[in-house]
Amino acid sequence: MRGRNDGERLRAEGNTDGSRGPSGAGGERLGADELGAALGERATLVQFSSAFCAPCRATRRVLGEVAAMVPGVAHVEIDAEAHLDLVRRVRLVKTPTVLVLDADGRVVRRAAGQPRTADVIAALGEAVGGPESGRAGTSRSSGPA
Repeated sequence: MRGRNDGERLRAEGNTDGSRGPSGAGGERLGADELGAALGERATLVQFSSAFCAPCRATRRVLGEVAAMVPGVAHVEIDAEAHLDLVRRVRLVKTPTVLVLDADGRVVRRAAGQPRTADVIAALGEAVGGPESGRAGTSRSSGPA
């Protein structure tokens, strides 16, 4: 079942052979310098938006609420039009697009369109390695770059 506005579920990033690692689509890393904001201590929700994107506003609200609920998770919103090199690098096709990064900045999930809160929370579970990871921190939200 899809979320509102035909958003796709947050899907896992992986290599073409199904493995995870530094080659292929999976394992891509994004750092604070590229994002213009610090990574979350446990995970980072990266949202690519554009100025006249109505679903981007709803996505901002959902991701902001989830980041506020989960310790150590940051929400970073990036203006796609102002960061075209990064947009090309992550193969962005439409806005909003959400990338879920683990603590090291590795892309573990992605979705285009407005995500459902439950899907974001489930994706974060994978990114942080579950409750046994034990790394606590503070939630941060960063406005458009």
